[in-house]
Amino acid sequence: MSSKLRGLYAITDSHLLADGKLLPYVEAALKGGARLLQYRDKSADQARRLREAEALRELCRQYGADLIINDDAELAARLGVGVHLGQSDGSLAAARALLGPKAIIGATCHAQLELAATANREGASYLAFGRFFNSQTKPGAPAASAELLNQARAHFNLPLVAIGGIDLDNAGQLIRAGADLLAVVHTLFSAPSAAEVERRARAFSVLFPSS
Repeated sequence: MSSKLRGLYAITDSHLLADGKLLPYVEAALKGGARLLQYRDKSADQARRLREAEALRELCRQYGADLIINDDAELAARLGVGVHLGQSDGSLAAARALLGPKAIIGATCHAQLELAATANREGASYLAFGRFFNSQTKPGAPAASAELLNQARAHFNLPLVAIGGIDLDNAGQLIRAGADLLAVVHTLFSAPSAAEVERRARAFSVLFPSS
């Protein structure tokens, strides 16, 4: 397990980070201690996505974080970074073959240990469960419970990611239940300024024990 796969996992949102906010807000999150950054953009503008992903890769290198591309293993391979795959986003095993043994590859497991078992067998680097609370990003996603994290910790020797409606009030209970990473979108990037993004990121980051 990489020592980096613990802490705040910031996920971009193309609507929240429109109008020139993407790079300054992401840099603020990284300054605040985000360990992983997922670039999530579902648009068809391949040239813009490449430019933005390249800029984010450089920011991540500057702050010692890892960049993950959402749902696009080919772009991840082009940039030499990791990828996160949902259940309908292609074969995890194929992504592992494309990206190599050291790449970080994450898998969406919803609230199902069976999906996690498959991802574990196919070479996932981390297992993402959720949603744990009401989510503005994916309001219709299946609900997960803190007990699920306890069960996953007993079954799998991989970092566990919690996602879905996570804020500073409910984050601690997920860490105590076994979450290694907290994936945060709206609570982080809906902030009114980059300075507030950094403050929120720091507040999440200090929730994780240093040992």
